[in-house]
Amino acid sequence: MSKKIIIVGGHGNARTIPFSLLIRSRRLTSLGIHTDPAQEQDIKDLSATPLVLSLEDSPVSDFTAAFTGKDVVYFSAGAGARGGEERTKKVDYEGALKVFDAIEAVDSPKPRLILVSAVDIRDPAKIPAHYNEEDIAMSNRIRKVIAAYMHWKYEADKNLAKRTAFKWTILRPGGLTNAPGVGTASIGRTHLTTTITRDDVAKALALLVDREDAASLAIDYVGGDTPIEEGLNAFIAKGETDFLG
Repeated sequence: MSKKIIIVGGHGNARTIPFSLLIRSRRLTSLGIHTDPAQEQDIKDLSATPLVLSLEDSPVSDFTAAFTGKDVVYFSAGAGARGGEERTKKVDYEGALKVFDAIEAVDSPKPRLILVSAVDIRDPAKIPAHYNEEDIAMSNRIRKVIAAYMHWKYEADKNLAKRTAFKWTILRPGGLTNAPGVGTASIGRTHLTTTITRDDVAKALALLVDREDAASLAIDYVGGDTPIEEGLNAFIAKGETDFLG
C-alpha cells in the first residue's frame, strides 16, 4: 500500500541518489522539503513535490501543516561543513527539535519519524564494549575533525529518545560511498571502518517505511555480508539498542 511521506532534507549530494531510489522503488507519494527555490526542479526530477521550508527560519507551525496527513516523515537534513558550529547547532540540533515538536503538534494520527543519523553518535566518555582498537582510533579522528557535528547530532538523538508522543526510528549509517548498492550490510553492533553505499542506505530506508515494529530503535548500519532485509528483521526482532551508552 502506498504511503504519503515527506522528506526533510530532500536535496543535496549525500541524499539525492538514495531518496530517488526510495521514492521510485516504493511508488510513494512524497514531498521534498528544501531551502533553496532554485532546487525545485531537482526535487521534481526525483518524482517528488518540492516544498520550500527552512529549518532555521520557518516556524514550527509551517512544518506541522506540512506533516499533517502524512504517514512517515524522513529527517535527513544537515548543515554539512557550512557555517561552522553555530549553523551546525542551528540545523542539526535546533532544526531537528523543530521537526520533533512539529510532529507532536499534528492532530492524531501523527506520522512516524525515520531519522538519518550517523554511526558512533554517542556519549564520548563511554566507549562501546564491542569497539576494537581500529574503531577507537577512527572514532577519535572523526571527533577531532567534526566535533561540533558529533556533539549536536548526539544532543538531538538524546532528545528524540525521550519522545513518546509519536513513533520514531533512527538509522545510523557509517561512511557513505557512491558505489552501486550490493544489497547487503552489517546491522547492529557494528564497527566503524567499513563504508556503506548510498544505494544500500536507500534500501534500508525504504524497508523501514513498513516497519512500525522498529519504533524506538537506533540501528547501526555499515557495509557487510548480510542481506539487508534479513539483517533488519533480525535486529528488529532482538529489539535492543544501546546507542546512547
